Amino acid sequence: MNFFLLSLLKAGLVAAVLLTTLAYLQWVERKVIAHIQLRMGPSRVGPHGLLQPLADVVKLLTKEDLLPPHVNKFLYVLAPFLAVSLALTSIAVIPFGPEIEIFGVRTEMGLTDLNIGILFLLGISSLGVYAVALAGWSSNNKYSLLGALRSSAQMVSYELPLALAVVGPLLLANTLSLRGIAEQQAGSILNWSILQMPAPQLLGFLVFAIAGFAETNRIPFDLPEAENELVAGFHTEYSSMKFASFFMAEYANIVTICCLATVLFLGGWHPVFPASMGSGYVPVLVFLAAAGIALYHGVNPARPKDRITLPAAGVVFAVVAGLFLVPVLKPVLVPLFWFGAKAGTMMFVFIWVRGTLPRFRYDQLMRFAWGWLFPVAMANLLATGLLVALWAK
Repeated sequence: MNFFLLSLLKAGLVAAVLLTTLAYLQWVERKVIAHIQLRMGPSRVGPHGLLQPLADVVKLLTKEDLLPPHVNKFLYVLAPFLAVSLALTSIAVIPFGPEIEIFGVRTEMGLTDLNIGILFLLGISSLGVYAVALAGWSSNNKYSLLGALRSSAQMVSYELPLALAVVGPLLLANTLSLRGIAEQQAGSILNWSILQMPAPQLLGFLVFAIAGFAETNRIPFDLPEAENELVAGFHTEYSSMKFASFFMAEYANIVTICCLATVLFLGGWHPVFPASMGSGYVPVLVFLAAAGIALYHGVNPARPKDRITLPAAGVVFAVVAGLFLVPVLKPVLVPLFWFGAKAGTMMFVFIWVRGTLPRFRYDQLMRFAWGWLFPVAMANLLATGLLVALWAK
């Protein structure tokens, strides 16, 4: 197959999967928080509310798109476009799996492998603050402007400890390529950066995760859009799909942060233990267990409609489990399973924290960044550099 056509095919596939993930990540978040708060969550549109994201998209597409007369029209329209385009671009350098063969052509599971991939990601993430700042300033609204100023200070402050936390895995792998970093962690969990000798990056991972919450404006760091203080922050004056673009960018940034943490610290697509010990059969057991649970609850339903929906879900899980046993598909599906499991666990933590922790005051937010997180990240970097230098001797 022509390399150009294969690249287009991969780009379309990645875009489709990413956009679907963004839509259903919102559904998962509403469901998880509903369970935390002992309520149902989305349940009316489709079985178990599974069509709710589609209904939300239709609603936002058909909603009136207002353009306030007092705004700077060019920058007002540019801001959401910048936010969503920069957020979606970041996924281009994330590797999802090893090199595979498709129609006789060897290709990587990922759109591209830049030898400075991590610098590209940091550069894109640093540009994201301009979208928020322009949205707040161009709206000509005091609440929007306060939200934009808060966001600028917050993202610049937490960008520094995040970048320092990233340097630890770079020193261990001795490369700026994300694929190279992931391949350095092959074998078992002991080779993952969080446990890799001579300088385990568990502290660096915690710093990265905390800074990731702040970079994506998530609770407890959602001061730029604190609705009880600033109405809706920097997107107060936005409506319809422009309003949705900022939420889309937020969820896309969450996906990127979780995928980046998986590649840098959690072994990428590599399993917890070697394939020789049966790691390739773990997905089969997981999906068979999910099928068994769904079928059991279908036989003992809590609601009448569960008699149909849960057995159907069980059949789907069983079919997916069978796909992992197909020799041609196994080299593709098993790495994707391990990568998705790790990144998905990180996304669940983002949602869990949102339903658990209260919001910081703004002075606490900034004091935590400069008084605690930055010194810890710097100490971790110095210790990692020293241990790697001593180990090299």
